[in-house]
Amino acid sequence: MSFSLSPEHEDFRRVVRDFAQTRIAPHVAQWDRDHHFPVDVVQDMGEMGFFGLTAPEEFGGSGGDFTSLCVAIEEIGRVDQAMGITLEAGVGLGINPILTYGTQAQKEEWLPDLVAGKTLAGFGLTEPGAGSDAGATATKAHLDNDEWVVNGAKQFITNSGSAITSVVNVTARTGTRENGTAEISTIMIPAGTPGFTAEASYDKLGWNISDTHPLSFDNVRVPADNLLGERGRGYAQFLATLDDGRVAIAALAVGCIQACLDLSRDYSLERMSFGKPIGAKQGVAFQIADLEVKARAARALTYQAAAMKDAGASVREFKQAASIAKLYSSEAAVDATRIATQVFGGYGFMEEYPVARFYRDAKILEIGEGTSEVQRMLIARGLGLPVE
Repeated sequence: MSFSLSPEHEDFRRVVRDFAQTRIAPHVAQWDRDHHFPVDVVQDMGEMGFFGLTAPEEFGGSGGDFTSLCVAIEEIGRVDQAMGITLEAGVGLGINPILTYGTQAQKEEWLPDLVAGKTLAGFGLTEPGAGSDAGATATKAHLDNDEWVVNGAKQFITNSGSAITSVVNVTARTGTRENGTAEISTIMIPAGTPGFTAEASYDKLGWNISDTHPLSFDNVRVPADNLLGERGRGYAQFLATLDDGRVAIAALAVGCIQACLDLSRDYSLERMSFGKPIGAKQGVAFQIADLEVKARAARALTYQAAAMKDAGASVREFKQAASIAKLYSSEAAVDATRIATQVFGGYGFMEEYPVARFYRDAKILEIGEGTSEVQRMLIARGLGLPVE
């Protein structure tokens, strides 16, 4: 059985590719050096409809499928991974939780501008001592009459402190269950709320263009109606959100692999050694052949998972496919950047060549939205193994 995207998806791919090549590619090296977050280009992405691909027309979206979003992320990520994660997080971690769990009033207040790309939203889960371990969440929130009072800190939060960030959805302890475990809920905290601070952006290894901050909450007060979804279901909601996000991260990884393949192939035909292009030498040609294998395998796993999402596959089946796609594609991307850097030799170690940027950017793919170790644990559990 073969799997291929529809003609409509391929037409859309060409639209995104043209945008990425004209609006992002000419500037990305400078943005990366300057750690510059290009708000105008992000908003241009919104005007192109990229943030609204999966949102209903009611809120300004196109009501499209999840596969289209993966196509957009892959093509943006093929030019720059940081811009790709800006789109991925903007939809997966910003729009989708509100769209899935928000009240009608919350959707009407926040979604139109988010879907249009005029604003961005973040999702605050990870803390200095808590990520996958929800029970270690230290951020707390309690009700004081008709307001939530939030205290605590988050870290590594994407799209959380930009000039156009409008709201951050924050997981917090809101009580203790009868069995002694933490009750985790999600609370919407608008940017600019007194006591809410997006600290200085991180000096990261890669993704230098993306907006990423630690957050602090000092007696932050928001209305009780800012509870997102059901009280006590915050972590469960986020886990469901992560399943989609893992496939989207896999699509970002596919873009990285494809970029490494394209760059390595072209360079191997231009670079001469002993009177011949280095691509004529088996040692180089075989490495580039491996990149083709990785690209095809990662793309197949990613779009199979996306198709399952669009077809309404069971939660169990989709969760397994999402973890497999994320695990393989992210690790293949890290390998691909190493291979591409080797093909380029000394030039690959120079920042003036994009393979150096892809090399730096790739590692986080194995960490964000569930580490490789977490994916292996989830896949093993999906096989019925009692792994802890």
